[in-house]
Amino acid sequence: MPRECGIATFTTDLCTALATEFGEGRLFAIPVNDPDSSYEYPEQVRLELDQEDLATYERAAEFLNFNGNDIVCLQHEYGIFGGAAGRYILVLLRKLKMPLVTTLHTVLREPDANQRIVLEEIAQLSDRLVVMSELAAQLLREVYAVPSGKIDVIPHGVPDLPFMDPNYFKDKFGTEGKSVLLTFGLLSPNKGIENVIRALPSILERHPNVVYIVSGVTHPHIRRREGERYRESLQALAEQLGVSDHLILNNRFVSAEELVEHVGAADIYITPYRQEAQVVSGTLAIALGAGKAIVSTPYWHAKELLADKRGVLVPFEAPNAIAEAVIALLENDAERHAMRKRAYLYSRGTTWPKTAKAYMASFQRARFERSLQPKATNPDDLAIIPTASLGHLPVLRSEHIVAMTDDTGMLQHSIFSVPNAREGYTTDDNARALIVSTRLACGAMDGGPIKYASLSRRYLSFLWLAFNSDTGRFRNFMGYDRKWLETVGSEDSHGRALWALGTVLGQSQDAGLRGAAGRLFEGAVPAALKFTSPRAWAFSVLGIQAYLGRFPGDRAMQGVRNELANRLLNIYERSSNGTWHWFEKSLSYSNARLPQALILAGWCSNNKRMVEAGIEALEWLAAVQHRGDPEIFVPIGSNGFYVEGEDKSRFDQQPVEACAMISACLEAYRLTHEEQWRTEAGRVFGWFLGKNDLQVPLYDPTTGGCRDGLHPDRVNENQGAESTLSFLMALLDMQASTGTSAEETYREMSASC
Repeated sequence: MPRECGIATFTTDLCTALATEFGEGRLFAIPVNDPDSSYEYPEQVRLELDQEDLATYERAAEFLNFNGNDIVCLQHEYGIFGGAAGRYILVLLRKLKMPLVTTLHTVLREPDANQRIVLEEIAQLSDRLVVMSELAAQLLREVYAVPSGKIDVIPHGVPDLPFMDPNYFKDKFGTEGKSVLLTFGLLSPNKGIENVIRALPSILERHPNVVYIVSGVTHPHIRRREGERYRESLQALAEQLGVSDHLILNNRFVSAEELVEHVGAADIYITPYRQEAQVVSGTLAIALGAGKAIVSTPYWHAKELLADKRGVLVPFEAPNAIAEAVIALLENDAERHAMRKRAYLYSRGTTWPKTAKAYMASFQRARFERSLQPKATNPDDLAIIPTASLGHLPVLRSEHIVAMTDDTGMLQHSIFSVPNAREGYTTDDNARALIVSTRLACGAMDGGPIKYASLSRRYLSFLWLAFNSDTGRFRNFMGYDRKWLETVGSEDSHGRALWALGTVLGQSQDAGLRGAAGRLFEGAVPAALKFTSPRAWAFSVLGIQAYLGRFPGDRAMQGVRNELANRLLNIYERSSNGTWHWFEKSLSYSNARLPQALILAGWCSNNKRMVEAGIEALEWLAAVQHRGDPEIFVPIGSNGFYVEGEDKSRFDQQPVEACAMISACLEAYRLTHEEQWRTEAGRVFGWFLGKNDLQVPLYDPTTGGCRDGLHPDRVNENQGAESTLSFLMALLDMQASTGTSAEETYREMSASC
C-alpha cells in the first residue's frame, strides 16, 4: 500500500507482522507499479518495479544480490507482473542468489500454456512454496508435480480482533437497530454482488430492517477499462428492485483501522463470488477472524474455511438460496452466535503474529535446505563494447598503473616512474584506481575487460581491507608492511571510496565486482551523513549518483544524495556574493568536484536551483583558473591556495585539479549540451599535453604515466598514483565526450537520471 490491491494489502500486513515479531532489521519491500501509476510508498520501500519495464526486474535482482539479503519472499499473482502471464518476474527470480520463498495467491486447476510455464518455473526456482489452503497444496502436487516437502500451508493472516457485539459499531454507519449484511473488498463483476441485491426483496419481506453495506472501491484494472460501470449497474439494479434505500455503496478503499469498524458492524458477512477457482480470499479470512456469521458461494477457499459449520454455503448464481440462508440466520440467534464462535475460535491460529512466525519458520527452513544443497546461479551476461578510433587524443596506455600495483593494491608514490614502496598505500589512490580500472573494463580498451577486471578486484579488495565495520569508516594510510598508520581515515578518503564503489555498481559489467562493491557501499554510506567536509559530500554524491544510474528507484540513496547536495547548496548560498561565487571563503583542492556534484544531483533530482548554483560556481571557477592567455589553464596552486581577498597561489599546479575541471565541464556539457563546456574541457586537457605555464607536457607517452605537477621552475618528474590516475580519468572523459570510445554509450546509459 498505498496501491489499492489485495496483494498490496497482504504484503503490507505481512511486512508489518514480521517487523513487529522480529524487529525492523533489514526488512524492506519492492512493490510493482501498474502502468501509468506511481505511489507515495513508506520508507520500507527501497526499490520499485514497473510492471511492463523488463529492465527494472533485472536491476531489482542485482540490487537484492549485492545487498546481502538472507531471503526473498515473493507474493505471486499472475496479473501484477509484466509479460505473458506475468513472466517478467522470472527474469528477476533466475538471477537471485539467496533462497526464495514464494507465496502463491492463485493456483489454477486448468492453467493455460503460459500460466503453466510461469508457475512451473517459479516452483522450480523457489526453495519453498507457501499456499493458504490445503486444496492449493493438493493442486500443486497433482497439477504441477511439486513435491509435498517443498510446500508450506500457511493460512491467510487475520487481524487479532476481539469477539464483539456488532451493535457496538453500528452507529458509525447510521445503522443502529438494523441487521447489517456486509461485503467488502475491491469491486469487480466476478464478485457476484448483484446476486445479494437480487436476494434483498425476499429478505426484506421477512426482515424490513436489513441493510446491505458494500464497502470498497472498484478494482483499479476494472476502473481503468470500464470506469464505474459495474458500481452504477449495482445501484441501478437496486433502484429497479425497489431496495435502494437498503443498499449502502461505500466507495472507498478501507484502511486497516476502518476495517475493524466495517467488519465489526456486520451481523452476517457475504461472499457471493461467481466462480469456484479461487484458492484464497483475504476478505473471507478477515471476516472469519472477526467471528462473523458467514454466507458464501462454494469457491475453493470458502469450502475449506467454512467447513464444520463455520459458515453457510449456497450455490453459485442463486439469489433465492442467499435469501434463504440469510433469513435462517437472522431468525435463529442461537445458531448464528454458535457459528460466530466456531469461526472465531478456528481463526485464532491464523492471527498475524502467528502467521509471521509461520513465515519465519519457512524462511529458516529454506536457508537451511539451501545450505545443504547450494544452487548454481546464472552468470550475468558480459557485453563487450568494441573500442572506437581514438582520433587526435593520446593513446591510452595502462602500463604504469599496472607497474604501480602489487599484491596489496596501488602504491601511493613513485620515484620518477619507479614505484616507491617505502611510501605505502592509501585508500584515496586505490579508490581512484578502482574508478579508472572499472571504466577501462567498460570500454574494452587496451587488452579487453578481463585485464582491468583483475586490477579492479585488487583495488576493491584494498577498500574492503580499509573498511572498519565497527566504526563504519575507511582507514586511509597503510605502510608497505600492511600495517595501518591510523584508525580512521579522512572524510575525503571515505567519500572517494564511496565514489569508487558507486562507479563499480553503476558501470561494471562484472557481477562479482558489483556484488562485493554493493555490500561495502551499503555499509559505508551512512557515515557520509555525519561528515562536515564539503569535498567528502561531493565525492559521496558522485558515487551515489553513479549507483543510482543503475538503481534509479532506490529512495534511500536518493535521500542521502539529496541531503548531501542540499548541504552543498546551503554553504554555497551562505558563502557566495557579488564577486565570490564559491562554497567556501577559499579555493583549495579538487575544487571543481563541488559544482560537478551540485549540477549532477540537481539535474537528477529536478532541482533547478542546484543546477543554477552549480553552473554559476563552475563558470566562476573557469574564469578564476585562467590568467593572461585565455587558452591557458592555470589551476589553483597547492602552495597557499586562494583565499577571498588575497592573491591566488599559482604553483604548485596539480593534475588532480585539471582532472576535476575536465570532469565537471563535461558533466555540464552532457546535461546542458552547451558547447562552451566541451570547449573549456579541451582547453584544460591541453594543460596535460604542454599547454601550461611552463609549456611542458605532464603526460609521459613512453610509460603511460603522468608527472606529479608543475613547480614554478620545473615539472615534478615523479609519476605517482594520484597524477597518473587523474590523467587517465581525464582522458577517458575526453574520449567519451568526443565519441572516440564506445565507453560514451555505456556511460550515457549508466549515468542517466
